[in-house]
Amino acid sequence: MLHTVAKLYYLSNIPQNEIARQLGLSTATVSRLLKRAREDGIVRIEVRELVGPDELARDLERRLGLKQAVVADVPETNAVTSLAGAVSNCFADAGLHAGSVVAIGWGRAVRDIIQAGLPRIPGVITVPANGGMQETAEHFQINEFVRLAAEKMGGTPQFLHAPYLPSAGLREAFLADPSIRETIALWDRTEAALVGIGLPHISPTPGQLGVTADERQLTTAAGDVIRHYFDLNGELVTWSGADRLIALSVEQLRAIPSVIGVAVSSAKATAIVGAVRSRLVNILVTDVRTAQAVLDLCD
Repeated sequence: MLHTVAKLYYLSNIPQNEIARQLGLSTATVSRLLKRAREDGIVRIEVRELVGPDELARDLERRLGLKQAVVADVPETNAVTSLAGAVSNCFADAGLHAGSVVAIGWGRAVRDIIQAGLPRIPGVITVPANGGMQETAEHFQINEFVRLAAEKMGGTPQFLHAPYLPSAGLREAFLADPSIRETIALWDRTEAALVGIGLPHISPTPGQLGVTADERQLTTAAGDVIRHYFDLNGELVTWSGADRLIALSVEQLRAIPSVIGVAVSSAKATAIVGAVRSRLVNILVTDVRTAQAVLDLCD
C-alpha cells in the first residue's frame, strides 16, 4: 500500500483526496503514508539548483569538448523554431563571406530553422550535405532546403540531383555525371554546415520514412548525422549502406570548421553525446531541457 500511494501521488500526480477515494482510505491516512514513504527513503525529494543557459552551455563545451554550445531558454512548443536566432549567430560567427560554401542537411529541425530565417551573407554558396530521397515528406526535400537557405542568406544554391543511397553500380554512374561531380567537389571547400542529429531507427514509428531494413538492425547505434551512425562513445557503427552513401563523408564532416548540430528533446541526449564524441558535430544548439539531459548523461 505504501508504494502504491507513493507512485500515485509522485509519479501519476493524482491529488491526495482522489487517491483516498480510489483506495478507500481517508485523506489523513494517505498523508501519513506519504510522510512515511519519505522517512523510509522510498521517496527522495531533491531540490536542484537552477542553472542558467549560459552556464549550461559552458558545461557542455567543457564536458564534451565542443567548439561552441548555445543553450536557449525557449518554450517547449516550437522550441526548434525559437532557436533560429541562435543558429544565425553561429553562422555569423563562422566568418562566412561571398564564395563560402555552406552545406545543408535534411530533417525536421533543419527545415524549421531554415524556414524561421538565416543571416544575410550575400554570395555564399549553399549545397546539399547528401543526396535526396524518393519520399514526399517535407523534411526530406534536401534541394528545396538548399534553395530556401540561399534565398534567406542572399546566396546561390547548388543542387544535387542524385539519391542518397543508390546501388553500388548506379553510384559510380551518378558520380561520373559532370553536374553532380561539380556539386560534390564543393564539399571539400565547405566552411560551415547545418545538420540534424537523428535517433536510431531500430523500431519503426508511425510516419517513419526512408529507413532501410539494414538500418533497423543497428542495435548499438545511438543516432546518426546524415546517416553516418555512431554509438554513445562516438564510435562509428558500420552498416551495409555506408559505402554507397552519396553524402559528405565522415572525414569531410570532421574537416569542416563549423558543423552546427540542432537537436531538441531529452530523448535525443544519447544521440547528441554520440554525435559530438564522433566529431561529426562541433557546435551544438539546443534548449535548456535538452542540455540538462545531456549533462545528466555525462555524469
